[in-house]
Amino acid sequence: MTCLNPVRSRTRAAMPSATLLSASAAAVLLLGAATALAQPFPHPGKSIRLLVGFPPGGSTDLLARSVGSKLGEQLGVQVVVDNRAGAAGNVAAELAARGNPDGYTLLMATVSSHAINPALYRSIPYDPIGDYAPVSLVASYPLILAVNPTLGVKTVSELVALARQKPGTLNFSSSGNGSPGHLAGELFKMLAKVDMAHIPYKGGAPATAAVLANEAQLIFATLPGAIGFIKSGKLIGPAVTTAKRSAALPDVPTIAESGLPGFAVSSWAGLVAPARTPRAVTGALREAVVKSLAAPDLRERLARDGADPVGSTPDEFGAFIKSELAQWRKVVQQAKAQID
Repeated sequence: MTCLNPVRSRTRAAMPSATLLSASAAAVLLLGAATALAQPFPHPGKSIRLLVGFPPGGSTDLLARSVGSKLGEQLGVQVVVDNRAGAAGNVAAELAARGNPDGYTLLMATVSSHAINPALYRSIPYDPIGDYAPVSLVASYPLILAVNPTLGVKTVSELVALARQKPGTLNFSSSGNGSPGHLAGELFKMLAKVDMAHIPYKGGAPATAAVLANEAQLIFATLPGAIGFIKSGKLIGPAVTTAKRSAALPDVPTIAESGLPGFAVSSWAGLVAPARTPRAVTGALREAVVKSLAAPDLRERLARDGADPVGSTPDEFGAFIKSELAQWRKVVQQAKAQID
């Protein structure tokens, strides 16, 4: 019996060391789990839902899919584009505002949803400032005046002359009431003193298709949605709408320099998350956006489509949205445009 006591003593003495080792291992596992939970991306089994307020094929959809693919690579998650067209982006914007603020619901906010619509509609189901956490401005791009070749005009002055000769007979299409293309057309009518009818469609792709089919004779289209048709000769592009010429089409003049001084309209798109999304999450998303926009293949693709990649901090994008709200409110009031 006495010979067993030392063994028992040694066994008891060794137990605290084993317990400490087990506790240390558990602590490491818990620390690793806590670190994993602190990282917003990737989350096993989850994909990012990127809401787009317009149909597939339009400029916003093309931008979302191009950027979303790179964003997914950077974050290690799948980005699924969810097209929810309606009310010039209001439908998707409302869904995003009600989303879970964890970084896995995003909206490709546009000049329509976050700058024009608040002034255009008597009421909208979201607050463009209070309901969202800005992530980054993604891209900006000019609109381009595009006409059906059968119209027989190649310059802005020729279009103005024809519209004055045949008041009320020309139709211009747009991606919807209150869209940048619609307001660009209204501003054109005011400055050129011409009478043209507006035909709204549910998205840029069907609006452009209407001009290709001569259902409408002209459109103020986004460059990504129209540049291919212009380069192929299926549409004529007399001028761009911005104050300066586009790098994508440097030989195409602006509408302002083509006889309508003061005309300047541009479009943009950027990512926002639901309000209360943690800063760490929007910061991680912003970093992934900037890295994505730095990729040569993506920059080449966007440039080919006529988009200018931007990238910004969340605070910069938030300040930009506020300035755009003020600017477009003036344009809407000047055009006397209102949607109930």
